[in-house]
Amino acid sequence: MKTPPFEIFLSTAPGLEPYLLQETQGLGFDQPRATQGGVSFVGTWHDVWRANLWSRGASRVLARIGSFRAFHLAQLDKRARKFPWGEVLRPDVPVRVETTCKRSKIYHAGAASQRIERAIGETLGTPTTKDAKLRLLVRIEDDLCTLSIDTSGAPLHQRGFKEYVAKAPMRETMASLLLRACGYSGTEPVLDPMCGSGTFLIEAAEIASGLAPGRARRFAFEDLAGFESAAWHAMCEDGTAETSEQRFIGFDRDEGAVKGANENAARAGVDALVSVKHQPVSDLKRPDGPPGLVMVNPPYGARIGTKKPLYGLYASLGEHLQKSFSGWRVGLVTTEADLAKTTGLPFAQPGPPIAHGGLKIKLWATPPLP
Repeated sequence: MKTPPFEIFLSTAPGLEPYLLQETQGLGFDQPRATQGGVSFVGTWHDVWRANLWSRGASRVLARIGSFRAFHLAQLDKRARKFPWGEVLRPDVPVRVETTCKRSKIYHAGAASQRIERAIGETLGTPTTKDAKLRLLVRIEDDLCTLSIDTSGAPLHQRGFKEYVAKAPMRETMASLLLRACGYSGTEPVLDPMCGSGTFLIEAAEIASGLAPGRARRFAFEDLAGFESAAWHAMCEDGTAETSEQRFIGFDRDEGAVKGANENAARAGVDALVSVKHQPVSDLKRPDGPPGLVMVNPPYGARIGTKKPLYGLYASLGEHLQKSFSGWRVGLVTTEADLAKTTGLPFAQPGPPIAHGGLKIKLWATPPLP
């Protein structure tokens, strides 16, 4: 697509913006900056493709395709009809229009959506349906109408490998940024003593192997006007997987989770690096080899109604780690500060709260254990 550079926005859960910024800088995008709910930078459609393919932490990639002022619905209708929809949309691919209004003279989001749908249909012929997979996001704020295309389609945490999902799952995008927040870069082993579906381990193994997170899925931008299939496939093939000597070890007391996590790792192509076994926390022992990162997302008590039974679990985890894991760092995710402190581990002050499934979690991280 030969168009001038435009704003590209990578969304994430509030609280994770600094880590997504680090990742975006590492991917070499031009002068990214953290904003509320994500990271933005200026780029091209090829940058949109690359962000979808390589960003481990972004939830979605939005392309800001244009904006204009509109103070009433008639003006919105007129300017929407002048917008060059054909540069982005195709007449044969349905689109869904979603509008939000804030501090604007146009305050009825439904009426605004109707005007834009009618403009697209009558000027380009593109059908607009409520169940279309391609989404046009319209934000009218302070009378400025900003148009964005969701270029990802399905959320980016849907890598295409995790068929087995444990209780209270963590999304892959969040897991990757929490690993980054703990300083993980793919050069050390990772152990998860309560690994569930294996998300932390699989993400860590993929990072160590240099695998693109979007390598096995489809994206919404493939249905946009001007999409260059040959260039996209060349981008996907540019870059080879690296051989990693690291190992990623997981345990869970649920045999179904053990089986599911190993199958997820196999689908992701990292089963040679990831090993998950049936074992309770009370049997946790230090593995052979150099120290690395213990990454764990234990139960919080929010869903079982009480956290009293969890104090013993957290205390046992802390006891085993302090006894046997000298030199290892620990990253622990929980909603409950008192449960984290029950471990007795030397956590630094946790970072800001992070939105996770209606809860507010925090990452508690240690330096290398003495």
